[in-house]
Amino acid sequence: MRFASLIRSHWAALRALLVLTVVLGVGYPVFVWLVAQIPGLRERSDGSLIENEGQPVASALIGQSFTDTAGLPLPQYFQSRPSGAGAGYDALASGASNLGPESIVDMPGQPSLLTQVCARSVAVEEAEGLDAGAGSRPFCTPGGKGAVLAVFGPRDRSGTVAHPARVVSVNEPCVAGHGPFLTSYRGVRVECARPGEDYSAGQIVPIRGTAPEHPRVPADAVTASGSGLDPDISPDYADLQVDRVARARGISAEQVRAVVRAHQSGRLLGFLGEARVNVVAVNLELDHEHPVPGCCSDG
Repeated sequence: MRFASLIRSHWAALRALLVLTVVLGVGYPVFVWLVAQIPGLRERSDGSLIENEGQPVASALIGQSFTDTAGLPLPQYFQSRPSGAGAGYDALASGASNLGPESIVDMPGQPSLLTQVCARSVAVEEAEGLDAGAGSRPFCTPGGKGAVLAVFGPRDRSGTVAHPARVVSVNEPCVAGHGPFLTSYRGVRVECARPGEDYSAGQIVPIRGTAPEHPRVPADAVTASGSGLDPDISPDYADLQVDRVARARGISAEQVRAVVRAHQSGRLLGFLGEARVNVVAVNLELDHEHPVPGCCSDG
């Protein structure tokens, strides 16, 4: 009797396995695939591929780096926002730096998020030919480091150093002929950081400086997306790059702007998200319509 019950229970389990395998392993995937073939959904389900002469060359949903073999930006291309995915826009290593707003002090071999943002802002300023300081950001030194001090001295009940005895610019080691970004803080001379010295015992004080509230270099030019694969940039960042791209391709700025406008999207449903420009699509059209003289061909 027990053996017969065992057989029945196993047979019932086997039938359930077969039915669920057919329904969930075959039927459901086929149903989802059929839904994905509906006009308007098919392009997205296939990966929103961008083709050139009938060959897929990119996806409108995944960004790319437009740099040379040394990793330097190519001037004839619009640059994407920074990427924390692998070596940059690696779809197999999608992810962010996992550094947050509290990351303001550099560690050995690991610059803080603040210093990364500051360094990127200086790099964009130089690449786009802006006047020195035009891209300056709050809490950044002119050299592209986080403007952060470690203040030493007796603390009051709130943990604040009321009367500093020593002040160190923790992210800024001294180099020949250059001192710290601030000469003194509350009457105390500011020192440069010394490699390998620990300043965590001091009160960490970020210095805002005189940077404008809205810097010329937009936020998406200096911060990476959560996925590291964002294919879009803001219209402000695209506009900042127009003159450089026009010079490199030997065309007018208005011709470049026309291509940008053709690949600019507004807010989803008119109120979700922000306006955006697809960098990959813009660069592909520029290569097709306005190749660099003596340099680049289509694709």
